[in-house]
Amino acid sequence: MSTPIAFLKGHGTENDFVIIPDPENALDLSPAAVASLCDRRAGIGGDGVLHVVRSAAHPEARAMAGEAEWFMDYRNGDGSVAEMCGNGVRVFARYLQHAGHVAEGDLAIATRGGVKQVHLAKNGDVTVGMGRARLPEGDVNVAVGERTWPARNVNMGNPHAVAFVADLAHAGDLYSAPPVSPSTAYPDGVNVEFVVDRGPRHVAMRVHERGSGETRSCGTGACAVAVAAARRDGTDPAVTGTPATYTVDVPGGRLVITERPDGEIEMTGPAVIVAEGVIDADWRARTLG
Repeated sequence: MSTPIAFLKGHGTENDFVIIPDPENALDLSPAAVASLCDRRAGIGGDGVLHVVRSAAHPEARAMAGEAEWFMDYRNGDGSVAEMCGNGVRVFARYLQHAGHVAEGDLAIATRGGVKQVHLAKNGDVTVGMGRARLPEGDVNVAVGERTWPARNVNMGNPHAVAFVADLAHAGDLYSAPPVSPSTAYPDGVNVEFVVDRGPRHVAMRVHERGSGETRSCGTGACAVAVAAARRDGTDPAVTGTPATYTVDVPGGRLVITERPDGEIEMTGPAVIVAEGVIDADWRARTLG
């Protein structure tokens, strides 16, 4: 009889994940298996999978094992591998606390986007050091139907195209990826954010995440939006010497993003464990192999 596979379900501002604890990296999670787990009707359902592995046990993370005990092997809902997921890091940290691996306070988590510093606060919020944004040069445009907008190219370890619009409804249904031009700007696909202003240093967004479609939240996307909004507003903390903080409303809640003068970006928001259980053995045999 095969060993049961435990899982948990969690979310960060309603960006939801299937969590698979696998400290020794014993499971072979194929793209098809991940997509099946994330299927909202025939599987557990989620925007992605958080595969929880000790860094020393994963070939992509062994070099980071000295800095971070745990590696977030993140997969998009379609099974593709992703460099980073900001909401996912917060939920990953909450799982480690839930499982008794870490306590409140500071910890480090290895990701394909590098080692991320995390703080688990007493009030339940989780703050993640998201690294620095890169702003590649070159004009980028995003289209939905007959509308086209200029977009800001922001890289948070994964690529983003940020477009400021008059109405979030102009983004359409976001079932499929909005066309971005030139096509050579993002050879591996891109996350596309549509943004409106809500007040001083307060914006709201919708996002199409590559490999997942529209999601209720995107942590790296919120960081990209805050940086794009700051530059649009003429604010650069590296120049002013003063941190810039933006409140970013997403369909699933609210995130607070701060860009420091040294370029480091911090994201603060909630992270919740919803449920835990065991994958049915028959379903696993039929679906995951």
